[in-house]
Amino acid sequence: MKATVMHGPGDVRFDTVDDPSILKPTDAIIQLSATCICGSDLWPYRGHGDFTQPMHMGHEYCGVVVEVGADVKTVKPGQFVVGSFVLSDNSCPHCQFGFPSSCEQREFMTGAQAPFARVPLADGTLVATQDMPTPEQIPHMLAVSDVLGTGYYAAEAAGVKAGSTAVVVGDGAVGLMGVLSAKLQGAERIIAMSRHKPRQQLALEYGATDIVETRGEEGIAEVLELTNGVGADAVLECVGLQDSMDQALGVCRPGGAVGFVGVPHEVTFTGEGLFFAQKRLFGGPAPVRRYLPDLMDKVLAGDIAPGKVFDLELPLEQVAEGYKAMDERRAIKTLLRV
Repeated sequence: MKATVMHGPGDVRFDTVDDPSILKPTDAIIQLSATCICGSDLWPYRGHGDFTQPMHMGHEYCGVVVEVGADVKTVKPGQFVVGSFVLSDNSCPHCQFGFPSSCEQREFMTGAQAPFARVPLADGTLVATQDMPTPEQIPHMLAVSDVLGTGYYAAEAAGVKAGSTAVVVGDGAVGLMGVLSAKLQGAERIIAMSRHKPRQQLALEYGATDIVETRGEEGIAEVLELTNGVGADAVLECVGLQDSMDQALGVCRPGGAVGFVGVPHEVTFTGEGLFFAQKRLFGGPAPVRRYLPDLMDKVLAGDIAPGKVFDLELPLEQVAEGYKAMDERRAIKTLLRV
């Protein structure tokens, strides 16, 4: 088959690769209904990290099971499934504690920007629907696999609850899902920090009550003014850079919390700074598998439409253009039709 392979910074190709096959009895093979490009895929695309060999790309996925290993019991061929970007057995102590993203058998999904993909730990990772989703529901189901679950975790990690004031730092797909998730978790006021009109409009549609376009000290001052000098109860940091973390901590009130889900790149803190700020930090890879059943049900019921973050749709063979569009910020998130 042909699939997405990154050979180096800026070098994405639709190459011929081996078809996936069952390697372990706990594996499943799925036929992708749709896949997409993640903001985190742009880090290696932009040259962050060392390339030792070409990388098979893609960790957001939904589709139909075509084959299962001998030990797989909970999904079967013909079922539509959604899985987390973190592969887990969903039974170890960390999974049972609610953190399958720290599973003792944890792996990270790869190779999903393709027509077919192997999913290890299928019983613990995949969740099947009772009925086949409609074509219109597919983008929304795909969003649950990573970007919505990650935004949801950002809101949870930040302690959003009924009546909260929340600030979302970052207006990419995860940030927009953070706005939607803060609304779902009961935030009364949601301040989205965004400079881009299309993203602002989607943030407002998802529940933002205020938009702040400024950054740095000016942005922090504007948020403090909006909150009568208090700051936000909950801050969702959805970027992973020093500037965004400084922004998040700057707008968080004492006793509040920053939920950080942007993979950190050279982000540092001082112990003394954290000590006197009295602000909680919690984050990491999102435990998406924990949220899948509930969020999938909300999509199927028509309660939420997370797939609206896909503002560019391309056939899979044009994946290189999808990367370029996101890198140049011409697209929030690219959906790849298989």
